[in-house]
Amino acid sequence: MMEWPEKVTIKEVGPRDGLQNEPVEVPLHDKVAWIDLLSEAGYSYIEFSSFVHPKWIPQLKDAKEVAAMISRKKGTTYAALVPNRRGLEAAIDTDVDEVSVFMSASDTHNKKNINKSIEETYPVLKEVVQEAKLEGKSVRGYVSTVFGCPYEGTIATDQVARVSERLLEMGIDELSLGDTIGVANPRQVDQALHEWKQWLPFDKLAMHFHNTRGMALSNVLVSMQHNITTFDAALGGLGGCPYAKGASGNLATDDLVHMLHQMGIETGIDEEKLKEAAVYIQGVLNKSLPSHQMQVVNKERV
Repeated sequence: MMEWPEKVTIKEVGPRDGLQNEPVEVPLHDKVAWIDLLSEAGYSYIEFSSFVHPKWIPQLKDAKEVAAMISRKKGTTYAALVPNRRGLEAAIDTDVDEVSVFMSASDTHNKKNINKSIEETYPVLKEVVQEAKLEGKSVRGYVSTVFGCPYEGTIATDQVARVSERLLEMGIDELSLGDTIGVANPRQVDQALHEWKQWLPFDKLAMHFHNTRGMALSNVLVSMQHNITTFDAALGGLGGCPYAKGASGNLATDDLVHMLHQMGIETGIDEEKLKEAAVYIQGVLNKSLPSHQMQVVNKERV
């Protein structure tokens, strides 16, 4: 019989990765109310916004205001994405608990996303990591397009490892590997993780799957077989990358929590409160959320 973990950590990225691609601006008070509902659901980690320039991600232009207004729950880490030193300074001013830096394993996607080559990105992120550490903040590193790029196709596992190792050398506390366009399949994930074991410390590894082709949960199961127990997800399956055509929603938190609970694996998250938060943001966005759990909820509410 397969041995499964007793507990899995789910890092909620909906308020940032979930909302960043939404075309309709979500009012500040609704963002705050939604994040407060998420906090009540029992998460240990919520990525609440991003301190990027407003012209790149207008939806997240109110990051400072969100940080100031949310009700922070003891035991929950409130994190934000930062692109450079200026973004870090803004994040530090809001007393963020953790900062996240980001780059791609694909040079083309990196240029589209950050307007820099991979080599040009390293010194920028190194400065952010070092400054954040001096401020006593933990740092998370995202690597995008690790299984495939919309411009370059399949990305070699050793290329992902090289980028990841550079981030780890900078001193990041956790590495999140992202299937940005949702092309990974379970066999590919299994093979990649086998290979990454020779380069990367799995105790610092998280996986970030998108559900573009409906394989995110399957890929989680394979990852757990490699003793990975930290996963990023967005409530209701919100999300997508503005710089990756065809990248639809993230792995849905509510689907992931339900599956894990059915398997007897703890998450610390209350499914009823999760549903309440999902119904709330669905109403704000005025559209049905794509998760399977919300499809059931919406049928029950008809």
